[in-house]
Amino acid sequence: MNVGTASSENNPTHSYLNSKGMWIFYTLLVALLHWIIMSIPFISVAMAWTLTNVIHNIGMFVLLHIVKGTPWQTNDQGEARMLTQWEQLDYGKQFTGTKKFLTVVPVVLFILTGIYTMYDTVHFLINAITLGFVLVPKLPQLHQVRLFNINKY
Repeated sequence: MNVGTASSENNPTHSYLNSKGMWIFYTLLVALLHWIIMSIPFISVAMAWTLTNVIHNIGMFVLLHIVKGTPWQTNDQGEARMLTQWEQLDYGKQFTGTKKFLTVVPVVLFILTGIYTMYDTVHFLINAITLGFVLVPKLPQLHQVRLFNINKY
């Protein structure tokens, strides 16, 4: 990616999830993960949905709320160095289309998991805890907030 040329942004992390087809690709990636887990013979349907939900939520938590900086060489003088991917997305604006999409997907996955696990208590608790880990950091009140100074630097 040619950062710093006349036709590019200062920091592509702000907008790469807004690019054409990215939402469809993301949805297909989650479906592919579920299909791979379902193809393992000894895993039940309830366990497959719970594993899909947990793997998705842990992956999104790490990629969006733990990883800081940008994967590209940028000309932003280190402004993005201390921000997570979620905080950099859409220039930090709240309630954009992409942020709404990335908030709704774990909720829909949680609802589907609840339906296919027949609301089993153990599965529900595991899925609800991982949903909390993904949704709470997305709240506008926690923008650039580090709880207990975890992930401060």
